Order: sequence, then C-alpha cells, then structure tokens
Amino acid sequence: MAATLKRLFSSLTLFGVFTVTCVIIFSFLNQSPTSTFIRKNFRAGESSKLAWIFKTREETQRPPGINGTNSSRESILSPEEQPPLIPCPVHPPRLVGPLLVEFNFKRTFDEVRQLYNSSIQHGGRYKPPDCVAQQKVAIIIPFRHRHEHLKHWLFYLYPILIRQQPDVGVYVINQYGEGTFNRAKLMNAGVFEALKEYDYDCFVFSDVDLVPMDDRNLYRCFDKPRHLAVAMDKFQFQLPYKTFFGGVSSLSKEQFWKINGFPNTYWGWGGEDDDIYRRIYYRGMSISRPDSVIGKYRMIRHNRDLHNEPNPKNPDKLDSTKWAMDKDGINTLNYTVKNIEKDLLYTLITVDIDAPTS
Repeated sequence: MAATLKRLFSSLTLFGVFTVTCVIIFSFLNQSPTSTFIRKNFRAGESSKLAWIFKTREETQRPPGINGTNSSRESILSPEEQPPLIPCPVHPPRLVGPLLVEFNFKRTFDEVRQLYNSSIQHGGRYKPPDCVAQQKVAIIIPFRHRHEHLKHWLFYLYPILIRQQPDVGVYVINQYGEGTFNRAKLMNAGVFEALKEYDYDCFVFSDVDLVPMDDRNLYRCFDKPRHLAVAMDKFQFQLPYKTFFGGVSSLSKEQFWKINGFPNTYWGWGGEDDDIYRRIYYRGMSISRPDSVIGKYRMIRHNRDLHNEPNPKNPDKLDSTKWAMDKDGINTLNYTVKNIEKDLLYTLITVDIDAPTS
C-alpha cells in the first residue's frame, strides 16, 4: 500500500511540474505582441508529423518577394548590403536588328515622356538596372529650331539605347541667337558641359534628323573613332565617299583629346566633318564602321535651316587642317552658357558661341 501511494504521489508531482511549465510558456507567448506560430508540414520524405516553427510577426507580414511568396528564407537588404552588379554583356542580348522608322505622323513631347517616364531619369539619363554598363556615353546633339525632329529622335532612340545597355546621358546643345550656325563648335561645347556633370568616357555626336534603322548599330566607342551613319536614305543607302565622316560618329574621351576636339572656325554648312576625318588621320588613327546593313539611317526631310547656308570658304580650310588643328579646337574654345534646362528626356544647354551675323 505504501509503495502504491508513493508511485501515485510521484506521478502527481510530475504532472504538476508539467502543468506549471505549460502555463508559463503559454503566458509568455500571449504577452509577446510580435510573435506567432506558423504550422508547417515537413517536406516530402520526412516525418508526417507537423512541426511548429517560431517566427516573428514582422517576418510573416513582410510583402511578397519578386517570386510572389512570403518565404521565410527571403530577406530585404539595404542598398549597402546588395550584392554588386555584374558587368553588362559586351554584346547586348535583347537587340532585335532591323527597325521600321517612319516620320509621317505628329508626336508630342508629352507622349514621348509618358512612354519612357518609368525608365529614364530626369535630364535624359539612363543606366541599366541589372548590370554595370560597358561604357559611360554622352550623346551630343547640336541644335537650333529643330523641335519636331527632336521628338522623332527621342521616340526612336530611347528604346534602342535601353536595349543597348549604356550608362547614357542625352545633351541637346542649343545655339543661342540667330547668328551663323556652327555645328562643330557646339559639339565641342557639349563635351565640356557633359563632363561637368559626369565622368563620361565616350561621346556620340549625332545630327537631330538622323535615326538608325538597326539597333545593332551600337551607340558606344571602339578602339578606333567610329563612323555610325554609313548608309543614309538621302544617299540611297550608300557611302557618298570613302572619307565621309558626317551625320553620326563616336569618339572616346582619349581619341577626342588626341585630335584637339573639333574645329571652331567652320561657320555655316559644310567642311567640318572632313576636317574631323583629317584630324583623325593626322594623329595616326583610322576609323571603323559597321557594315551597310547595320549602318542604315533614315533622315527627316526638311528645308535647309536659315543661317546655315553652305559656306564657300569652308572647303579651302581643309588644306591647312594639319597645321591648324593644334591651335583650333578645344584648347581655343570659348562660349557662354546662357541657360540649362533639365527635361525628363534630355538636358538642353543653350550656349552663346559668338556667332557672326549671316
């Protein structure tokens, strides 16, 4: 009898200890406002019993990740904790090749802004979100009174640039006043102004009325100065002459400095492209081009601009390029910035280049 009572007493004691322990645990959990239990099945192949997984309520209420789940293994990292991006591929993977380019309907700047406002940073800046661009490219557009052309250019070029994955800025260099136009001097000023904002290592110089017809024509720099506008519809998609370097071209920062930039003395239409080609040649470099399929361009038809008439004095200057290039270029550039306007799609910089009257 005594032995039986002893066993009963021991059992009651153990039951009491177990009950008190459960009450303490239950009370603690109820008092914690940030805790919860999540019932979760073991994976296939494990025990069929259920496991109780302790998690904080903050974790269970976290917004879904990109895969649409609230996995407990996901974590939200601060920018400093994000893994570094890998370099973008040398050959962009999302290019599509030949493009349909048409100019037979009107566009507005607001329509173009609406198309790209989720991709483009203010001031006409874009960089790929998922990799580090191969180059930092400033696109320089010499400009005056060409707003209709600019709408078409922006409409077509931004999707091309996004697929090509550069770290890019678009700079429209607007000539102040109504004096004689000077394309090359505006491009010189554009390089200086772009470099004030960012450490670009490549410059693409583009007329505002030229749109590429193939996105494999990369807006970047190469080992040699690059002529991009190889086959314009204006010339029946043929290169007009072997040394032609007009329309759209690219030079790295080192190549640009090596030729002392572009000439500042070619007022009016004509001659400056041939001078640039000779500068490249006289500095011991040659140019590269895409083939005539990839290098196709459409030109927006228009009448010649007022105060940009052909200058009969310009061709004669080419004979002295070899000797004049060291004292006519970025080392003698002078201009005054009159205004800087930051649009979503571009940075418009108006400059006074001391243009003579026509």
